[in-house]
Amino acid sequence: MRLWCCSGVWEEKEEANTRGDMKQGLLSTEAEGKSEELSSAAMENDQPGSSRMGFSIGDDVEEDLFLNMEVARDRRGNEITGDGSTPWELVIGNSSYYERYASARGQDPREIDELGYDEETSLGFGRGNCDRDFQYKRAKVLSESLEFHYATALSPCPDTSTSPADGAQNISQGSVPSGNEMVLYLSLAPNGGGNRNPMDSNGGGDDDGGGSNTSKIEDLEVKMDLTDDLLHMVFSFLDHINLCRAARVCRQWRAATAHEDFWRRLNFENRNISPIQFADMCRRYPNITEVNIFGALVIDILVMKAITSLKYIETLIVGGKGQLEDGFFHALADCSMLRTLNVNDAILGNGVQEIPVFHDRLRHLQITKCRVLRISVRCPQLETLSLKRTNMAHALLNCPQLHELDIASCHKLSDAGIRSAATSCPLLASLDMSNCSCVSDETLREIALMCPSLRVLNASYCPNISLESVRLPMLAVLKLCSCEGITSASMAAISHSYMLEVLELDNCSLLTSVSLDIPRLQNIRLVHCRKFVDLNLRSPMLSSITVSNCPALHRINITSNLLQKLMLQKQESLSTLSLQCQSLQELDLTECESLTNSICEVFSDGGGCPMLRSLVLDNCESLTAVEFNSSSLVSLSLVGCRAMTTLELRCPNLEQVFLDNCDHLERASFCPVGLRSLNLGICPKLNVLRIEAPHMIVLELKGCGVLSEASINCPRLISLDASFCSQLKDDCLSATTASCPFIELLVLMSCPSIGTDGLSSLRRLSCLTLLDLSYTFLVNLQPVFESCLQLKVLKLQACKYLTDSSLEALYKEGALPALRELDLSYGSLCQSAIEELLACCTHLTHVSLNGCVNMHDLNWSYSGGQLSELSSIDGSYAICSLEIVQEPIMHPDRLLQNLNCVGCSNIKKVVIPPRARCFHLSSLNLSLSANLKEVDVTCFNLSFLNLSNCYSLEILKLDCPKLTSLFLQSCSVSEEVVEAAISHCNVLETLDVRFCPKIYSVYMGRLRVVCPSLKRIFSSLCVP
Repeated sequence: MRLWCCSGVWEEKEEANTRGDMKQGLLSTEAEGKSEELSSAAMENDQPGSSRMGFSIGDDVEEDLFLNMEVARDRRGNEITGDGSTPWELVIGNSSYYERYASARGQDPREIDELGYDEETSLGFGRGNCDRDFQYKRAKVLSESLEFHYATALSPCPDTSTSPADGAQNISQGSVPSGNEMVLYLSLAPNGGGNRNPMDSNGGGDDDGGGSNTSKIEDLEVKMDLTDDLLHMVFSFLDHINLCRAARVCRQWRAATAHEDFWRRLNFENRNISPIQFADMCRRYPNITEVNIFGALVIDILVMKAITSLKYIETLIVGGKGQLEDGFFHALADCSMLRTLNVNDAILGNGVQEIPVFHDRLRHLQITKCRVLRISVRCPQLETLSLKRTNMAHALLNCPQLHELDIASCHKLSDAGIRSAATSCPLLASLDMSNCSCVSDETLREIALMCPSLRVLNASYCPNISLESVRLPMLAVLKLCSCEGITSASMAAISHSYMLEVLELDNCSLLTSVSLDIPRLQNIRLVHCRKFVDLNLRSPMLSSITVSNCPALHRINITSNLLQKLMLQKQESLSTLSLQCQSLQELDLTECESLTNSICEVFSDGGGCPMLRSLVLDNCESLTAVEFNSSSLVSLSLVGCRAMTTLELRCPNLEQVFLDNCDHLERASFCPVGLRSLNLGICPKLNVLRIEAPHMIVLELKGCGVLSEASINCPRLISLDASFCSQLKDDCLSATTASCPFIELLVLMSCPSIGTDGLSSLRRLSCLTLLDLSYTFLVNLQPVFESCLQLKVLKLQACKYLTDSSLEALYKEGALPALRELDLSYGSLCQSAIEELLACCTHLTHVSLNGCVNMHDLNWSYSGGQLSELSSIDGSYAICSLEIVQEPIMHPDRLLQNLNCVGCSNIKKVVIPPRARCFHLSSLNLSLSANLKEVDVTCFNLSFLNLSNCYSLEILKLDCPKLTSLFLQSCSVSEEVVEAAISHCNVLETLDVRFCPKIYSVYMGRLRVVCPSLKRIFSSLCVP
């Protein structure tokens, strides 16, 4: 279905088995006291390339919107054939084509509805005898699935009249709309007020002749006011393609899009426009100022038409594999307004004659990539001229006002020709003669003499110049890339250019040293200079230096007041660096492998870089002892300095330091520094450490296995990780707790040298909440119980020397009342100690008992919530009797939320009934418990249960209404048991039964029936 309206085009395409023609709509207009019909044949046969009356451009791709329309139709649907340009002429309103169309129909041109013209109307879209205001036009669109009912109305002129019957007649021409049809009115507000009812249609109100159908249309009326000024503003953002699309909408839009303002610049680049079409465009829009016909066919005909028809043309762009005869260049003089001419990739003349370009007002001329023998340019006001890549042998210039000349890559132009062309322009300020292999020093001397205003010179890829005896004092930009004749002796000539600002010397293979003292030099480039050894620059205004891939560079001496950033990466031979740069803030010396320890003096206070903030010395493998004393340094990177053994930093504002892969660092001193965090865990040979950092919060010493002497003075330190510091002693820990009283997280894992004295010093840490003593040889935890009253997390993994009585203070004396997380994984505690701990420490929220081989069962089914004790007798297990004196009246709720018993190989039974009061338990992990046979859990809040790799599991009973994830991977439980278990899990979403030998993939449907909430089931592809 398609909707055509005044404010735009909406398209909705529907697929059908067969596609018929669209039914006839109604297009009615009121003029000169009568109603005229226009058939909707313009909307039939919506094929690419067809033209519609009133909507003259078909639904083609962008490339064909202008030009590829072959067939037009009259208002009765009859085809009008022509030369392929008729639809285009109908769009743009050429009067001659209206006459041709009228004669084909045997009618007077003024009788042609919808395509009438007026000689006084510039675009030919209006009617000659009625001064209509298109603002009063209202379009009415009725749509069904494949039907169109199209109606428009114009307000009557003062000398016209209309009757209600006309409206009824118009409606009756098409299908009468039903009540459920969509009706759209898009009315355009008049410019000049009026007392017309905005709800009226067809120029008047509904009468009896309109019937009930017209009233239904009015009930669904939608309005949009678009003035000419608003349309003009909106259309100013469209290109020509979209302007033509907008012209298809309605008369008002067609008139608005044809405004001369939108057609002052014609761009037909790479378009197939015919001479007839182009001539008509030039005739219709004589005020065109810019034309681009690059890549068009027959450019010689088009360009001659442009310069002879368009008197106001200012910019002309032509070319693209065509040929321009000399007549075109002779005719240029008649284009008095022409200011810019671009000719690219064309054959000029017959290739053997001289091409003259004479014009009194031309200011910009570009003739590039053209084939011509000789060019003569005489343009007294010409300012810029480009002859780049043009294979001419001679160029005669008479352009006294020329400022910019580009003759780059003119290989056939001789040295004398270049000299003659450049010296004939006394006001020349910019000259590009790059890739002109014939140019010599003699030519440069003549240019310097005859062009005193020359400020930009590009002589790159000119192998014959060496600048000997050449003086260019006013030069500001000099480019000498890939000039084989440039050597260190050429620097003497360059130094006389005291106005020089930009110097490029890339790929000068014979250049060995550069020594310049130029006061205005701002930018210098030295890239791929293979023999370059020494760089000495002295320029107060130097702000950018690019030095790269100069493998022989040995010394650098730079003096500048404006240089802020210097990048000198991968200068393998650089060993001496001297900088006097008062504004330098960033310096990168990555992979400068020859730099020695003396470089540290350059970056310390008094070394010439007082504002240096960032220093990168990554992979400088010759540095062994690094010492910086800088009050400005903020960031320091020494990544990969593997030979460094000593580091001493006195940088009070240092906030970042990177020491990755400093494998041989033995002594480090940070006194004082402004660091907030420091990671020295990547320095395994560090044995002496001094830190004075008033702002440090996090310190990591993980893996400093030989660290034996550490002085840490960080009053704001919160986190200290000293894992695997096997040489760390009690006295060091005591000194650290004294100087860092606000530590909250202390990790002493695998610190076997820490004893009772060190643990006793923890009383100074009143904020300590996490303590990790895993993999230590501790026997007595009493100092911890007495000192760490605020402790919330205690980790005792693999503390093999802890006995059953080591934790009695926790469950008998109420030690560590704030403790919430306890990790006893891989310990040697017996079953009874674990039972008492879990029974009495109801305030624990996270308990980890992973790998506890002495743990047999988790059975909370007995009174008081006590675990049943299992003992082994002759290889079999029996339940030991527990004397129950009386049932407690009330037991406190357990706060346990997470219980991990992974890899407890001796556990056989887990029973957690409601009487255990585990109301907060949400996660239970029993995976890798190979001998576990029975699990019976009733927990209201349990959401995660992992029984993976419990190979002996046979009994599974669950009553967990909030369980969402159940993992039974590699369990031998049967499918019937799983069905019964998950039937009470109403919100279960994830079930993993992969590698379960008794559960087959064909039974997955039954599991989904039992538990409809399942979203994901992971199963193996096994069949019964």
